[in-house]
Amino acid sequence: MTFSKAVPTVFCMALLGTTFSPSAKADDYDKKTTVTFSGPVEIPPVHITGMRVLPAGTYVFKLVNSSSNRHIVQIFNKEQTKIYATILAIPNYRLVPKDKTVITFNEGVRGRAQPIRAWFYPGANWGEEFVYPKEKAVELAKATNVPVLALQTEVKGEAAKPEEAQIVTELQQTPVKAVQPTGETVELAQVVQSEPLATVAAAPAPARAAEKLPDTASSLPLIALCGLLALGGALILRSMRKRTL
Repeated sequence: MTFSKAVPTVFCMALLGTTFSPSAKADDYDKKTTVTFSGPVEIPPVHITGMRVLPAGTYVFKLVNSSSNRHIVQIFNKEQTKIYATILAIPNYRLVPKDKTVITFNEGVRGRAQPIRAWFYPGANWGEEFVYPKEKAVELAKATNVPVLALQTEVKGEAAKPEEAQIVTELQQTPVKAVQPTGETVELAQVVQSEPLATVAAAPAPARAAEKLPDTASSLPLIALCGLLALGGALILRSMRKRTL
């Protein structure tokens, strides 16, 4: 989905005073990013018990699994000693790259914790768009007037250990669709481009015409030379005949 419809979402960054500082380039493989929120932020499941809303503070976002068209994002404390959440995200190439790491919803959800929408790693050409439980997705889609990705089966929102392997497996296998602001559920492909556009094959170069050899020089000089030789020969024969007379 394009972010042309979600301009107010971007302004929410200023509203929250949210800042971030990307980690060193050495962490590109897991997109490790340190994020500092100046206000509370709501996150999708699966989160540690009692952490549906992240208080203002500093957190570390990491991409821990990026198989196929589903990505698993984990949120850590600043020291990376505790995992607060394991979240399903869909790479969306329709999202316009930004220099901001976190984009949250704005319109219709003021006065409470802002639900996170997507995570951008600086320089990436897509956004990690987070998936919400269906009921929550319907609420957000209507409030923000933009489509929201939704889990189609119930997933436990809270967990004692959100990093457990079976949780990751469950998130990877759960059907995902999108909820329109009208409440209509549509296929993911209608709002998400989960793969980069195939590179358009370059048009084959037109076949080169058979190379034409350059035209030979005119035959007139050769004719003239033959004429001179014949004339010379005739003169020689005439001279020899005079000598024999």
